[in-house]
Amino acid sequence: MTRQTHETPPAMPVLQQVPAPQDGPGLPTGPATTTAPGRPVSRSAPARGLAQGWCALSALHGRIETHIERALQAGHDLSVREFSVLMALSEQHDGPGGHLRMHQVADSVVLSQSATTRLVTRLEERGLLARYLCSDDRRGIYTNVTPDGLALLAQARPTHDSALREALQNAAKIPELAPLVTAVETLVPSA
Repeated sequence: MTRQTHETPPAMPVLQQVPAPQDGPGLPTGPATTTAPGRPVSRSAPARGLAQGWCALSALHGRIETHIERALQAGHDLSVREFSVLMALSEQHDGPGGHLRMHQVADSVVLSQSATTRLVTRLEERGLLARYLCSDDRRGIYTNVTPDGLALLAQARPTHDSALREALQNAAKIPELAPLVTAVETLVPSA
């Protein structure tokens, strides 16, 4: 005769008290929230609104980038990132701080240094960029846009700008994105 064993059902998790956020600039206030260990804390309305705003901003960015990418690829065999690197490097000058090192290029186009290096290498192989050693720090490397790179950038800029306008017009028709489009359109670059 076999003996049956009875398993004890798992214990219900004990709820822990999570303190309410402290009052302060930019911090939501509200009642304390309870949660079981390992489960997410339920979010307050301001936190949900913040997350929804971030999702809308991310959606707007994705729509714009995809639209511009298609236009640049079709018309100029450039990606959005390649265009951004050419644009950032074309604004260099000979004065103090006028040239960008590789880590500054990476920061300007929001890529890792290794991804930026690969991107710059591809553009260099196409004859659009050239790298050279920094004269005051032989460990530093600068990158410049070549005349061919500047010519391609000049050809691609109207395509980029037109695709950007189209993407913003399309996004403005979506109620969740319309306020963000307005915000983008009213941004004025600092002098």
